[in-house]
Amino acid sequence: MGIAGKMTASMIHHVSLGVRDLSLSGAFYDAALGALGLRRVFEDATAVGYGLTDGEDLLCLKLRPDAAPPGPGFHLAFAAPSRAAVDAFHRAALRVGGSDNGAPGLRPEYEENYYAAFLIDPDGHRIEAVSKGPSD
Repeated sequence: MGIAGKMTASMIHHVSLGVRDLSLSGAFYDAALGALGLRRVFEDATAVGYGLTDGEDLLCLKLRPDAAPPGPGFHLAFAAPSRAAVDAFHRAALRVGGSDNGAPGLRPEYEENYYAAFLIDPDGHRIEAVSKGPSD
């Protein structure tokens, strides 16, 4: 069986973001991702990983003093279990250093039930939380 035969629905193992201040970025992602049900699954002096299961990170923050976000057009979208979770993601992240890049709300230009909020993290990375289910 070739590589394509071994692929699963989740072809990305994890994503890493370079951050200039691991403590500040960790607090931001603790709040933002905690609202979506994710948590720290590992940490050391140079990295923090987020996911559902200990040792299995989906997002990893890597301490890089010269970190810079990718250019225009790049952002990470996180699945939210509900519209209330999208709202909580946005509120929590704004309290710990995030910048608003689109308040929670329906985005019918994407899909009828596309409910999302957009933020910029302390390092300039653009992130989103989205729920595509009917209203909760």
